[in-house]
Amino acid sequence: MKIEIKKSQKPVKYEYALKFMEKRLLEIHQNKSGDLIWILEHEDLYTAGTSFKENEIIDKTIKIFKTNRGGKITYHGPGQLIFYFVIDLKKGKKDIRKFISIIEKTIVETLKYYEIDVFPDKNNIGVWYNENSKIKKVAAIGVRVSKWIAYHGFSLNINNNLEKYNAIVPCGIKDKGVTNLKNIKDQNYEGIENILIENFISNLKN
Repeated sequence: MKIEIKKSQKPVKYEYALKFMEKRLLEIHQNKSGDLIWILEHEDLYTAGTSFKENEIIDKTIKIFKTNRGGKITYHGPGQLIFYFVIDLKKGKKDIRKFISIIEKTIVETLKYYEIDVFPDKNNIGVWYNENSKIKKVAAIGVRVSKWIAYHGFSLNINNNLEKYNAIVPCGIKDKGVTNLKNIKDQNYEGIENILIENFISNLKN
């Protein structure tokens, strides 16, 4: 399985990333290009997926970028790893639920390497951490599928500013919180993107 790996050192504007992925999707559909994984960070930004509701915006002064991914409102910013992909699902089974479970498994396995136990929730998409019986999200997943090509991806909170989530109802879920890896366990997470990539590619093959 040949997948191009792209890593951006400087923050990437959301609009640019979206256009880049949509162009790549078209190229894959036309057999002009191959699958892609893209690791990056975004500047401060709130994005709203296709199922968000206006009442999930608590601070009405913030700007919201409406996007075509699945899911609701979330925050992106420095200290958060963005794992984007453009993957042709026609090569394997056309099973979107299985593909989401591959993403969840990738995050769970990666964090196990850092001795952090997290879990997916079939009712609330994403990956969660149990902090003294308070369930908090550490990774948000938002995927869109077009022409059986999956794109967008997931975000993993490493050491981002959690106060930014106070302006919204994150992912439309009121009774759960948000956390990051530094809060859970203060250790060195340098190179975590390489473990995520390795696990993701391995899980895609199975």
